[in-house]
Amino acid sequence: MAFGGFNDNQNQAPMADINITPMVDVMLVLLVIFIITAPLFTHAIKVDLPTAQSAPAPEKPETISLSIDRAGKMFWNDQPVQEADLESRLVEAAQHQPQPELQLRADKDTRYETLAQVMSLAQNNGLTKIGFVTVPSKTAAAK
Repeated sequence: MAFGGFNDNQNQAPMADINITPMVDVMLVLLVIFIITAPLFTHAIKVDLPTAQSAPAPEKPETISLSIDRAGKMFWNDQPVQEADLESRLVEAAQHQPQPELQLRADKDTRYETLAQVMSLAQNNGLTKIGFVTVPSKTAAAK
């Protein structure tokens, strides 16, 4: 803390004025730097870039969600589907290129027999990309 005055005998109180000289010095230096560098941001460098040909990116496969509730009712992309129509939909889906991914979402109380039959039906009709969708447990998510 600065104590003001040249005559130390008369004024012993701290100086109450803020010294802004260092702040003004820094601001002037920054102003000069910005004045010098600002024109450089508007100029572009012209570069002749090479050209190349490449194959198009592979198309992402469609995702089919097949849900099975505890009563064994099936839903194809959230739309109810009968077991008789399921096979025709699986055959149609297997013919698409690239082949879609079948995501099975089954209720935890669904009979394993129902799930195994659906997997077998999908595989027999040509679908090879089959995955299971689960909900992570709260203890695993907390780690």
